[in-house]
Amino acid sequence: MSKRQIVLDTETTGLEPSQGHRIIEIGCVEMIDRRLTGNNFHQYLQPDREIDQAAIEVHGITNEFLADKPRFADLVDDFLAYIEGAELVIHNAPFDVGFIDHELQRLGGDRPRLDAVCGVIDTLVMAKKMHPGQRNSLDALCKRYDINNSHRELHGALLDAEILADVYLMMTGGQGALSLDSGSSEGGGGGEAIRRLAGGRPPLKVVAATAEELAAHQARLEAIEKGASDGCLWRRLESSS
Repeated sequence: MSKRQIVLDTETTGLEPSQGHRIIEIGCVEMIDRRLTGNNFHQYLQPDREIDQAAIEVHGITNEFLADKPRFADLVDDFLAYIEGAELVIHNAPFDVGFIDHELQRLGGDRPRLDAVCGVIDTLVMAKKMHPGQRNSLDALCKRYDINNSHRELHGALLDAEILADVYLMMTGGQGALSLDSGSSEGGGGGEAIRRLAGGRPPLKVVAATAEELAAHQARLEAIEKGASDGCLWRRLESSS
């Protein structure tokens, strides 16, 4: 049976949900059998409260940018359908899980806690066991495992989830080789059949990027172009298409 994992990260208005702080960005990256599928989930959220200045300095997301974004209640069903039955991979899981559970509790009704929907792996706990006495922030792990994160000028939920996926695969032995052989091979080195997602999965709502988000995307590509020694691969692909 295929193993489905979701690497998840959030950005928030502050540090404590008990003080009324809210989620303002959710980023998720899907892996099936340790292979990235490209079936990601990403959404900015209107928190209905001011963002702490200290938080803005970390992620760069402002109240003005979020003014026209949906609220958590608007997409909770899509989000729960997306993560249902998966194993979540999160760095410092109590922080993100605590915020998501707080958002679910605010909605009332019979919304489940996150651990009732998914299993959770905390990569910070893993890293502390593997590298005791060392720094185990996401940036420190990128340096330790030689993962290029030079384009990470600010925190961002989807970007951090993508980076964490690379870190997690390195921490747990690397990404398995892709095999297109659907059967066993007589020469010894067998392959696995291509696995397809179940047809009965509920459809996910497609949220088109706004003009402001497209502009932010271009700004991010420009930052990558300046910070990476070999330039921006995405830009090269766009120019050659």
